[in-house]
Amino acid sequence: MKVTIYSRKAVESLLRNGFPENTAVISFYDPIDRRNKNDYALVDYSGKADRVFYVPIYDIDIEVLGDFGLTYETYFPEVNVLAKFIDKAKNDGMDIICQCEYGQSRSAGCAAAILEHYEHRGIDIFRDYKYYPNQLIFNKIYDALNSL
Repeated sequence: MKVTIYSRKAVESLLRNGFPENTAVISFYDPIDRRNKNDYALVDYSGKADRVFYVPIYDIDIEVLGDFGLTYETYFPEVNVLAKFIDKAKNDGMDIICQCEYGQSRSAGCAAAILEHYEHRGIDIFRDYKYYPNQLIFNKIYDALNSL
């Protein structure tokens, strides 16, 4: 299973110029609310990827969860469903694209969790200076995968 990390801009280019076959997508985006633009649109994977899991989630650290009215337990409520999506994609022999706005934090945390769970090499993402893996995302997904 190949796990790759993309920014919105890079994945939109990939969609125009040759999206890989047999690839599932996990697409992170900021929840639509007063903090972001009303004209925001999700990346459109229709006709390119048969399996897409959209995750509306803030790219925040544990220290500010309370500022968003969240706790560790209430942050990322769909993580168990996502873990099943990831496991099914892996078992079906699919590659996985993890995508977020800048391709550095949420998607990197997700990719690191997947790689750590299945291949024990999530540290490769943390070691790469172009990424800043969101540790909340990493821990929530890693824990959910380990609970399957």
